[in-house]
Amino acid sequence: MGKQAVRFASVVAPEQTRVDYHKVLPEAMRAMRGLEQAVHQSSLEAALLELVRLRASQLNRCAYCVDMHTKDARARGEREQRLYLVSAWREAPIYSARERAALAWCDALTLLPETGAPDQVYKELERVFSPKDIVALTLAIVAINGWNRFVVGLRAPVGDYVSPYGKPEASDLLRGLGSP
Repeated sequence: MGKQAVRFASVVAPEQTRVDYHKVLPEAMRAMRGLEQAVHQSSLEAALLELVRLRASQLNRCAYCVDMHTKDARARGEREQRLYLVSAWREAPIYSARERAALAWCDALTLLPETGAPDQVYKELERVFSPKDIVALTLAIVAINGWNRFVVGLRAPVGDYVSPYGKPEASDLLRGLGSP
């Protein structure tokens, strides 16, 4: 097994929650929700934000958040193909210039030690977003990266999330009928 595989082996194995961070430090959760509230008050589209949250969660290997934001995006009407291709967005022509700029900015900030937030990525962002939207998008990326670190680091249980935005998925409905 290579060094990368060993490094993430414990993340993949199902484990019990290490700390119930909602109960232990509720003021931290209020602060995180405050970040989300500021993003929601911006003019950024909910669909774009879900794509960005999904992408950051993929990069951070946060199964809970991938599950959550996939379900939320679907409940809000996002097409499955677009969700499937987020992990390979650069090669998929189905994203708008605005979505591509947001996903590139998400990659750059989520992988900051490797990327250094390149000027070319920022220039493309400036072309399609206002300064206020750039700040709101950056805050959304900061927030999802923070949530990913809580969830992965403290091992929140994965799979039981139900989106508040619409009908449950068929797999959620079948869960009680003996399906996995």
